[in-house]
Amino acid sequence: MAISEPRILVAGCGALGSKIAKGLATTARVYGLKRHPDRLPESVLPLAADLQMPEQLAQVVPDNLDAVIYCLTPNSYDDEGYRTAFVSGLENLINTMKAQGQELNRLLFVSSTGVYQQDDDNWIDESSPTAPLRFGGKRLLEGEQCAAMAPWPSTTIRFSGIYGPGRTRFLESVINGELKPAAPSPYTNRVHEDDAAAAAVHLINRSLRGEPLETCYLASDSEPVTLGDIVQWIQSQISCQPPTANARSGRRAGSKRISNQRLLESGFRFRYPSYREGYGEMIQSRLS
Repeated sequence: MAISEPRILVAGCGALGSKIAKGLATTARVYGLKRHPDRLPESVLPLAADLQMPEQLAQVVPDNLDAVIYCLTPNSYDDEGYRTAFVSGLENLINTMKAQGQELNRLLFVSSTGVYQQDDDNWIDESSPTAPLRFGGKRLLEGEQCAAMAPWPSTTIRFSGIYGPGRTRFLESVINGELKPAAPSPYTNRVHEDDAAAAAVHLINRSLRGEPLETCYLASDSEPVTLGDIVQWIQSQISCQPPTANARSGRRAGSKRISNQRLLESGFRFRYPSYREGYGEMIQSRLS
């Protein structure tokens, strides 16, 4: 049975979380929780609290929530930063909601394909083994497990590299000649920020309509591409500086191809099905 006016909490409203909250707010009452919620979309109700402060959470987390999206960005990119963001913060929120007697329809945990360590160019799907070697992947996997152990239905969505108008570092590095991939170059996987937000909204709305969800989805566009190929394509679309003497080769942190088949089978459709549509739009914006 569909929920008439869902009450949804988005914990962690950075760039992606705010887009998710705004997308959900068209059909639901959406609360955005962050330490300083002064820049949330107007349609999102602000909640000011630190996820590391359980006493603050107990004061602001609304009753009778239908869904929660946990979408954090670490304050520091080290092991402690990842542990705080993806493990202890989630534990504090879950404990707060348990104490309130919440009965959620769905907890959605935003994770990353960084939980996969594979480096053999093969396809990865939701059933592929997760054995991360880096602290980031380990802490994300720990957060996924924490969400799965919560007393409500939960789903993890693993995003590949998110890009878009506010995430231009890779495009700028190619244009400025700061990247010269070594051959053979690894496969990379990307998803436009608008599609990433829309995928999360899609899954939550399916759940709120009473439609079944899997426990995990991979969210990446439909065309994995080697680093060398995408650099060459960008160079063919816009004037770029020749690679500098100290241009980066692009470290090989893993080479795999992410399958989005399960997400597509759920009915989701990408606005940017490949890097060409997404980076093409960004390049046209620069040229106009």
